[in-house]
Amino acid sequence: MRLVDRDYLIFIEVDRWRFCLGRHIKILTGFSNQRACDRRLHKLIDMGYLKREKIIYGVPSIYKLTYKSKMLISANKRQDKIRLDNIIHDITVLDTAIFFHYYFKIPFKNIISEKQLHSKDGFNIRNHQPDYIFSKDNKTYCVEVELSLKSKERLENNLKSNFMAYDIQIWIIKDYHSKLYKILKNKEKQYSNMKIINIEKVGKYVRDNFSYRSAD
Repeated sequence: MRLVDRDYLIFIEVDRWRFCLGRHIKILTGFSNQRACDRRLHKLIDMGYLKREKIIYGVPSIYKLTYKSKMLISANKRQDKIRLDNIIHDITVLDTAIFFHYYFKIPFKNIISEKQLHSKDGFNIRNHQPDYIFSKDNKTYCVEVELSLKSKERLENNLKSNFMAYDIQIWIIKDYHSKLYKILKNKEKQYSNMKIINIEKVGKYVRDNFSYRSAD
């Protein structure tokens, strides 16, 4: 099988997000339908460019790069660590990135993932980085997807770091009635660049505007 430009795009997207679901790859790389996307992914698996793994019951299989595909795009040869306790968070991060792509008309190539941000820091430096960033109207946005409450000190440090580094920081949370929402709401006066979004807004926009069903 001959590789085409979109295959390389698949490898690049999977690499920068560490892993993707089939539904993510369909949208990130412009397939017209999920069936066509799945067929191509299966061919890439057969040729040793991708791995498909079932990690957690009830969660669709994830697609990861192999050493062979990493070599093709000059990616770091180390296998990305996939934390089981972070799978849902990482899937949600990519769901929200796709939301902002459609909602704000942000090209995917202009959305910079946490992994890419850390690679710019250097391998031995582990500064806090948001889940991803993007630019719009000459302002730089950072996005934090918070599905659970972190320690007070860590949350405060992340808020301060984002306040200093970005024009706008968007916090996406599960519930406006949660303790996390109350804490963030109280911080709005201190950090004037904050916006808080309920994750249900993301889901509603996706459901109302385009098909997002997975064939995984």
